[in-house]
Amino acid sequence: MKTSQIEVPTSAAKALLLTALSPNIRRSASKVAIVVGSVLNLINQGPAIWGHADTSWVHVALNFFVPFCVSSYSAAKNQISRSDG
Repeated sequence: MKTSQIEVPTSAAKALLLTALSPNIRRSASKVAIVVGSVLNLINQGPAIWGHADTSWVHVALNFFVPFCVSSYSAAKNQISRSDG
């Protein structure tokens, strides 16, 4: 059985990445990551914060990294779709 794969054209992927890494989007995504990551860390690392468990530093980093990526991707897709008309 043959499976079909969706391939993103390299130029579209490159445009998305370059847009996501633009200074305005990085700044905005950083602000979102700080707020959302802080809330996620309070929720997910609560016992470690209050001294009842060990801190999972990988999870701490992911709690900031994931919202940054989601916000960057969303903003870049929005900007590209608006410029395409």
